[in-house]
Amino acid sequence: MSTTSSAGTGTSAPATDELHYDPYTVEKGDPNATYERMREEAPLYRNEERNFWALTRFADVEAAFKDHKTFSSARGNILEVIQADPDIPDAMFINEDPPEHTIHRGLVGRAFTPRRMREIEDKIRAFCVAALEPFEGADRFDFVHDLGNELPMKAIGMLLGIPDSEQPGARDRTDKRLHSSPGNPMAVSKKRYFSGDEFAEFVEWRASNPSDDLVTELLNVEFTDTDGVTRKLTRDEILIFVAVLAGAGFETTGRLIGWLGRVLGDRPDLRHEVAADRSLLPALVDETLRFEPTGASIARYVTTDVELHGQTVPAGSAMLLVVAAANRDPRRFERPDELDIHRTDQHITFGHGIHFCLGASLARLEGRIAIDEILNRFPDWEVDDDSAERVYTSTMRGWKTLPVNIVR
Repeated sequence: MSTTSSAGTGTSAPATDELHYDPYTVEKGDPNATYERMREEAPLYRNEERNFWALTRFADVEAAFKDHKTFSSARGNILEVIQADPDIPDAMFINEDPPEHTIHRGLVGRAFTPRRMREIEDKIRAFCVAALEPFEGADRFDFVHDLGNELPMKAIGMLLGIPDSEQPGARDRTDKRLHSSPGNPMAVSKKRYFSGDEFAEFVEWRASNPSDDLVTELLNVEFTDTDGVTRKLTRDEILIFVAVLAGAGFETTGRLIGWLGRVLGDRPDLRHEVAADRSLLPALVDETLRFEPTGASIARYVTTDVELHGQTVPAGSAMLLVVAAANRDPRRFERPDELDIHRTDQHITFGHGIHFCLGASLARLEGRIAIDEILNRFPDWEVDDDSAERVYTSTMRGWKTLPVNIVR
């Protein structure tokens, strides 16, 4: 393993111990010390053993997101996927570049319009109320087990039209697919990396039972494909759309709810400030997304030789864009290691450019409503650190359980 860095950055001398960053290593402590060293000592980092490069400064990460021609999504957005180079199915829009990406994103984007968000807001709140009612007067509550695992499943189910009975199974399959054993990459099948077969029965049922949801729209929409042919989506294309949206919806927002419980549990003054002024909730959600992003890094495939910090990254390389490090770059944020809901600089947790996260508005909506309803019932809690458990993947960082003791 080696690192590379640029000269003349004006930073302090590097630490004497070797800088090492491995996204598969379970870090029991805070990874931000490593991110700080990477930003200062090796803004272009190279891990020879794992065969990837990494960018950690905000400006570099933002520029790479914008330059989709050099930093392509067409071979995957997870390191293990890029390195396995599997057969990526058609219509997997998160792993496409224009023009296919433009067409497919436009179709699935119908689920996340402001109108759709307004339509499901009351339903999301009603679910939160029902989920929290059993805990009124209780002494304990788990932000992940009791709400974070359930709410995202319900919300994406509302948008897609997935029946309640099918949602837990879909969530559990997604969870199993994304997780790996500590210290090891996620297993990727080269010939069958991703499919939506588990949703085949549901899509066929929805074809005979149309409703006001995205899957019904996708079954009926006509569009012009890259060959100039006006047609409807194939069943396989619809299945991929559903599987991608379900997976993204189940995983990331649950991590956000866990982190909201953590940061507010650690900061009673902030918790009381937000409880007294709910107009601060959107800012709280976004600052939490900056401070503890649910996805620590996003991968890209380098299509051509590119010069960065005095080094050449060769075509064919895998590049990690470490958004968790970029979100704490002091070149972009004042006091980056403080959680400040009054800051105005925008984070990069949801990406940037053409692949900006489609579900950002839904994640923000869920986080805001969840904390609003929790504060309505118990405005004071203390995290039970002895019982809390972390969960790790190569891209995600969050909580498997986050139990709290409710203070009355």
